[in-house]
Amino acid sequence: MLALVTGPVLADWGLLNMREGVTSTSHAVHDLHMIILWVCVAIGIVVFGAMIYAMFRHRKSKGSVAAQFHESTTMEVIWTIIPIMILVSMAIPATKTLLAMEDTGEADMTIKVTGIQWKWKYDYIDGEAAGISFISSLHPDHNSARLLGASRDTDVLRKQFGDTYLREVDNPLVIPTGKKVRFLFTAADVIHSWWVPDLGWKKDAIPGFVNESWTRVDKPGIYRGKCAELCGKDHGFMPIVVVAMASDDYEAWVAQQKGSAEQAAAAADKTWSKEDLIARGQDVYRTNCAACHQVNGKGLPPAFPALAGNAILNDGDASRHIETVMNGRPGTAMAAYRGLLNDVDLAAVITYERNTWGNDGGVVQPADIKVAR
Repeated sequence: MLALVTGPVLADWGLLNMREGVTSTSHAVHDLHMIILWVCVAIGIVVFGAMIYAMFRHRKSKGSVAAQFHESTTMEVIWTIIPIMILVSMAIPATKTLLAMEDTGEADMTIKVTGIQWKWKYDYIDGEAAGISFISSLHPDHNSARLLGASRDTDVLRKQFGDTYLREVDNPLVIPTGKKVRFLFTAADVIHSWWVPDLGWKKDAIPGFVNESWTRVDKPGIYRGKCAELCGKDHGFMPIVVVAMASDDYEAWVAQQKGSAEQAAAAADKTWSKEDLIARGQDVYRTNCAACHQVNGKGLPPAFPALAGNAILNDGDASRHIETVMNGRPGTAMAAYRGLLNDVDLAAVITYERNTWGNDGGVVQPADIKVAR
């Protein structure tokens, strides 16, 4: 019976400690954590041991009488010098680790990370992946499950998604192994915080400000994190997935991304059917818009207006609708998607909104978005 009770507790014991991670930084932080933990344990044993011994050995019931004395210069020197020596011995390795964490020089490549309510944008600044840019959002299947209320049935979710429910993304950040990667962090709206525990650090993404950090992952793998700064309604639904690839796999991924960019450019030059735009627009809407305007288009007035029956969406002239989606609305929660979505996705989501929930506003083509830009 005792084994049945203690088994799950022992299985989760590893969760109580800081994870060791997969980088030199995370290993240094973990080692510091363990050293200082045992220093604190030793101090606790000495201090509380002395207190317990004094209370037991010199208790009143044994006839002990409190000694009467004043200051002792020797004792005051001892209990001042010893703590100073302990603090200095801990400060030296901690300072070395902090300086190493801040040294972003001699990086092999640079990636700009932009926090957006409620997703991440990654721009590869240099290296062989220079020019690649994409948005990383909560995976559409996970997003649909939570929006449709399936999150209340935990058994169904466990069977469908396993332990990664709400921790998967549509476009993970991909980095090469064995290379120093420099990160630049900023935000487009409010403060976010980019945190992947296995890397050993986190950095705030602040509007109008640039923070930087770096990492080097030597072992291929998938490492997960999340936004660690309360950033609004869907703060809990902007996970981070970092995929570290060996050199050959990374080069193949870069080639694939550049090929996809060329295909996207070609797709923006053709005329799409209404049906194809609506089908693509539904996925774009659920990824980017449904959190605020809801899957049914009824919104959450007054903060997020309803799209069903909206006069702007049913106007024969789509220019106001295009302007709102592309440039947002200052002073409101409506974000600007000009720099977040390509011409095809913008045309698709606008067409979807104009032809769903009883709306009848016509079709918007990628060419119309290109003109609006």
